[in-house]
Amino acid sequence: MRYLAIDLGDKRTGFASGDDVVGIVQPLLVAEAATRALQLKASLRVIDEFGPNRIVIGLPFNMDGTEGPRAKLVREFAAELAAQLPRFPRVEIAFQDERLSSFAAEERLARTGRTHGEKKALRDALAACAILEDYLRVLRGETRDVGDANDSDDGGDDA
Repeated sequence: MRYLAIDLGDKRTGFASGDDVVGIVQPLLVAEAATRALQLKASLRVIDEFGPNRIVIGLPFNMDGTEGPRAKLVREFAAELAAQLPRFPRVEIAFQDERLSSFAAEERLARTGRTHGEKKALRDALAACAILEDYLRVLRGETRDVGDANDSDDGGDDA
């Protein structure tokens, strides 16, 4: 199965791809998208180009496991994206706890020797990688560092 992860941000949205055969996850791109319309347009373009079977959207839980206002915005985005998916048969949407995904991205970038601008350009795509890696770990039944597997959905189409 081909996966596309989305790390939705206020200014930039990161995308990563992977599959469950070899389990390799790689950053795709970061789209400058400061409005919902731009976020949807960028997402639909990447879906069209990449052709995933499942889209995994990072859901921002609070550190205590509750959902805050940001999670509501992400769920609204997912509902709008799902309304466009009839154009892409057999594509499902799933959510994955994204707590500390940005921290994981920062850790990966910390000692790379890249400039601040270069790091900024990659950060959101690497956060999407962390989201997808966590999702695949949950599918394999492996434990997680933050929260627990209940924070992810069962992989169904909930959007």
